[in-house]
Amino acid sequence: MQNSLSISFHAPHTLLLLVLLPWVRGAVGQEGFCSVPPSVVAESSSKPLYWKVTNPTLSPANLQDLPGFTRSVYRWDHALITPESHVFSPLPDWVNTLGAYLITPAMGAHFSMYLAKMQENSRSGLPPKDVERFVFVVDGGVTFSNGSIIDHKLPVDSYAYLPPNVEHLLKCDTTATILIFERRYMSLENHCPEQIIGSTEKQPLLETPGEVFELRKLLPTSAPYDFNIHIMDFQPGEYLNVKEVHYNQHGLLLLEGQGIYRLGDSWYPVQAGDVIWMAPFVPQWYAALGKTPSRYLLYKDVNRNPL
Repeated sequence: MQNSLSISFHAPHTLLLLVLLPWVRGAVGQEGFCSVPPSVVAESSSKPLYWKVTNPTLSPANLQDLPGFTRSVYRWDHALITPESHVFSPLPDWVNTLGAYLITPAMGAHFSMYLAKMQENSRSGLPPKDVERFVFVVDGGVTFSNGSIIDHKLPVDSYAYLPPNVEHLLKCDTTATILIFERRYMSLENHCPEQIIGSTEKQPLLETPGEVFELRKLLPTSAPYDFNIHIMDFQPGEYLNVKEVHYNQHGLLLLEGQGIYRLGDSWYPVQAGDVIWMAPFVPQWYAALGKTPSRYLLYKDVNRNPL
């Protein structure tokens, strides 16, 4: 007897199904909805941390070789920039380094977010005057120097925050990929940010009342800092309770896992390596899918009056 499937939906659920259907076709199997094949799970456990960011795959698999296909989307209040759309070119004032700008003021953001691929014997340049910088290592490792006697090694999952107009240098003798945020610092009288070097694993888990995800903040929450970087972890099936609408902007890199992100009236399947820009007041929501945990890094402007 031929197998058949009969499902009835109310209107809102029908809309979500239509959005997810192209992605789901390749994900439904004997293991269940949006499951990850055992071979993929085993492969993930044997790879370095965040390896999917620099070795992405398209989803679903049957569209990987379709000419002209991309999941990237740009709207006036949000954007999804996926790895197959990255365009790398030499970074000004950097040595042996290619960069891909993913979020910039040209799309309406008040910050820049870009990936820098450092090659053998590469060196960083400085940001423009009065611009602060945040660096997060996603692959390989770099050496950080600020003119002091001691240089700092920054492996994967470590980071550095540089206040505006601070001399510093990032060096790489082999190869590395780093994520960088830059924005023009909004100064406050009698408040001066300090240089910070740290790693995600050393940051404490913070309380998230009404939510189930795990949260770490990589920068202090005090007034000298006009933005913060959040690391958010979701187990499969977990989702945001609040359907957020707020004045803050976001820049997001999905570091691990996969899920569904709502931006405005659109629902986007996302996976490790995807970047999202969220303008002020765009409705936003996330749910983790599959069988592996999700982790994303999130930029958020804070501690400043929106006027």
